[in-house]
Amino acid sequence: MQPKTDKEIKAIRASGRMLAITRDLMAKNVVAGITTKEIADIGRKELKSLGGEPAFLNYMGFPDIVCISVNSQVVHGIPSKYIVKSGDLVSIDFGVKYQGMITDSAVTVVAENQTSGRVRKLLKATEESLYAGIDQVKAGAKVGDISNAIEKRLRQDGLGVVEDLIGHGVGHKVHEDPEIPNYGLAGTGPVLKENMTIAIEPMATLGSKEVFTELDNWAMSTVDNSLSAHFEHTVLVLDKGYEVLTSSS
Repeated sequence: MQPKTDKEIKAIRASGRMLAITRDLMAKNVVAGITTKEIADIGRKELKSLGGEPAFLNYMGFPDIVCISVNSQVVHGIPSKYIVKSGDLVSIDFGVKYQGMITDSAVTVVAENQTSGRVRKLLKATEESLYAGIDQVKAGAKVGDISNAIEKRLRQDGLGVVEDLIGHGVGHKVHEDPEIPNYGLAGTGPVLKENMTIAIEPMATLGSKEVFTELDNWAMSTVDNSLSAHFEHTVLVLDKGYEVLTSSS
């Protein structure tokens, strides 16, 4: 993956701002009684008002603007008539395209904020593993530095580290090189270059790391029906650090 130009970076920053606003609005609307399709439609309306395009719609045939995965679904859930219940874990994975540049981000929230301490631990550890990975980002660092930092944080709480799904480069396409696993050895893998843009996205479970594809050929769920969490940001590689392009702030 080639580093982005100044013009491309300006566009991808704008894409990231639109994504953060729209993602946060969808997350705010994860309440008992709403359907996942209604959440997606809220996002569709908001993104249109901001002037962005949904990057996932029709990507490899995906039928909606956002992936909304519930409980044991790890990724790629299709918004539907499913009615969210209090205590459900709902993951929102969203991509935005603006002036040809794409950003990608995900967050997992609990409906009505009603959940057990064990589930809160899953959410806290998975989100913290995302930032542990991000903290490794700078020009000259290696992908394995990110992967190892994520894995260490997840293993600390004994979580299942999903190995079949990984982070990736992003920008001109939804998925670009390099691949960024959520496990691995520090000091290994491709070298990060200044002005590259990457999507870091740990996925963890309260049980097995193994996942399977559901009958709709999209949603991927845990084989043991354990709950899962997914957090993701698009990050710009800087000479001596990083810039999170999809941050709420």
